[in-house]
Amino acid sequence: MRKKQSEESLKSFRQLYIYNKLLSGEKINISGEAVSLGVTSRTISRDIEDLRSFFESNYNNGCYPRKKLVFDRISKCYSLSTDKSDVLSSGELLSVCRILLDSRAFKKEDISGIIEKLLKNCLSESERRDTEALLVNELYHYIEPIHGQKCAEAVGSLWNAAHSHKIAQITYKDNGGKISELRLMPVMIMFSERYFYLAAFRDDDSMSESENFPEFYRIDRIKSCRILDEMFYAPYGDKLEEGEFRKRLQFAHGGKLRKIRFLYKGSDPEPALDRFPTAVIQEKNDDGFIISAEVFGSGADIWINAQNGMAKLL
Repeated sequence: MRKKQSEESLKSFRQLYIYNKLLSGEKINISGEAVSLGVTSRTISRDIEDLRSFFESNYNNGCYPRKKLVFDRISKCYSLSTDKSDVLSSGELLSVCRILLDSRAFKKEDISGIIEKLLKNCLSESERRDTEALLVNELYHYIEPIHGQKCAEAVGSLWNAAHSHKIAQITYKDNGGKISELRLMPVMIMFSERYFYLAAFRDDDSMSESENFPEFYRIDRIKSCRILDEMFYAPYGDKLEEGEFRKRLQFAHGGKLRKIRFLYKGSDPEPALDRFPTAVIQEKNDDGFIISAEVFGSGADIWINAQNGMAKLL
């Protein structure tokens, strides 16, 4: 009985060892692994067959990403092949990396780690080498944000709090250096102009819905954060759903919910419609397009005033 348990343990170890190597992108040669693990080639072949059945079962059941164990007759090695429709293509991946680098949202060591994980999980070994060669100069010259803070963990924690409608108790240092202890009702995480922001309402029962509007807190300025078990119901009802809320925010500027009308001059209203997802063209006249939109706060005014006379708030 003990011998059988020992054999089963060794089999499990071998298969997990081979499985881990395959997931890491390594190729498996049966005779080479037999020598390395001190067993016969036939034993490794049986392990490979068990793993092939496992991957095929996951593939057929729609487990993501879908992977198959394939054999290369030239190299006489097994490797994992990922269904290309489940992962980013090289062009898509380069586009995502370009956006990440241009955002300058992360410390240099963090952006390097994020890009390395993307490349490792989406590309083959040869594709990864080629893509790394295209990005190495970009990473070398990358300039990290001056605040030098790691934000990813706080982003994840606060995003979960927003989705579960839980109160966040934070210690916040504003741009004047003042430290405040705040109880907030998180609504959404937003990225704008190189910074991550938390959009939130104050947890203040003395304020009516018309008085309480979303405010923005730069996540790198949050010195401590504790998610409480207390649940909240925030103002604005269905407009608080993240997708609807995001449509009404511009440049991470909070404030009351407003309806605006503005004139956009020129023959193509596309820049205005892209800027304001709630925008509707009310009419077109000789001066341009009369557009209405629903927005929070003053961010819309900032954009309109920055259009060099091409837009005018009505």
